[in-house]
Amino acid sequence: MSSLLMADLSHSLEQVHLVPLRSALANEMMLLRWLHLVFGVIWIGLLYFFNLVLTPAMRACDPKLRVRIYPELMPRAMAWFRWSSLVTVVMGLRYFVIYLVEDAKNESASGLAWKWFGEWLLVWLVAYALIYALQLPAKGTFLDHAWVRAVGITVVVFLACWVAMATNESPTSSSAHLAIAAGGGLGLVMLLNTWGIVWRAQKRLIAWTRAANEQGTPMPPEAEYMMRWTFLAARTGLWLSFPMLFFMGAASHYPMFR
Repeated sequence: MSSLLMADLSHSLEQVHLVPLRSALANEMMLLRWLHLVFGVIWIGLLYFFNLVLTPAMRACDPKLRVRIYPELMPRAMAWFRWSSLVTVVMGLRYFVIYLVEDAKNESASGLAWKWFGEWLLVWLVAYALIYALQLPAKGTFLDHAWVRAVGITVVVFLACWVAMATNESPTSSSAHLAIAAGGGLGLVMLLNTWGIVWRAQKRLIAWTRAANEQGTPMPPEAEYMMRWTFLAARTGLWLSFPMLFFMGAASHYPMFR
């Protein structure tokens, strides 16, 4: 009888010690989700603004008016766009790692979390390399057809989602873990597009339009290429945002994998 009481007391003490640890983790996860949502709204909101409002408006503008508006509008817009994307993804990655660690603990293999993360990262970096190639302007070639790009990117994304979830699949993998493996991967691709294509091209376009406005310097021939490239990357981000938001919402509200 005394041994049972001691065992029960020991279990109760363990639970007492775990309460602050679990409370700290819950607080961290709530903070991560809040920051992820706030900066994600800024990032995706600007992405939709660029695609649905700014691009059509700029096309309709007189060229002389465009070179006056562009260097005033875009530096601040791009600053919010790229930095909010970085904060969103960094917060999301930390949130993802928490799930990986918890699922690995449930399988009694702590090192499994980093194996999962490494495989996930490799899958999406390879996917991005392929998507990057499919977004390059290719005037006069078969790749310049919208349907070729759309089919190619769709196939890459589908395969990457499937491989990412398959490599992270185990008896202890939670539904949130698998949903983020897909949605978080799409978010990573969008981040790489933001910094690797959109911002690189926009830096030059902002400088060229400012010089055209202030000094009357003509836009260089490369401007057309850069505008086309940033348009393709922004349009890809727009379409990828739809499945990305679905998977991120499913992580907490739709247990589709378990």
